[in-house]
Amino acid sequence: MIKKILFLLTIFVLHSCSSSKSSSDKWIGQSKKNLIKSWGTPIRSIDNAEQGEVLIYGEQVYANVNNEEGSRIAGPNYWDYTYVYVNKEGKIYSYKKDKQQHTPQEIAVK
Repeated sequence: MIKKILFLLTIFVLHSCSSSKSSSDKWIGQSKKNLIKSWGTPIRSIDNAEQGEVLIYGEQVYANVNNEEGSRIAGPNYWDYTYVYVNKEGKIYSYKKDKQQHTPQEIAVK
């Protein structure tokens, strides 16, 4: 009985590790239209020459200076970005996440 339980536990752990894909991986191959329906309008869209376009989703994050409960003093800030690469046919082919100090207007895709 103990061997069966250990066997099932081992299979469960291995399966959990093997299926730990990022939630954004499910968007590869999906349409830009479906992404926008789900995530909303990007904060910026950049033409990516012959490859299509880059949709930029971002959120500004503020660090707490004093780390005190209830403190509302904003400290250093940064942006959490998700770049979604869309080909000319409107299909998502890649994405990446990034943290940086630049505002959405300052971003340039290389």
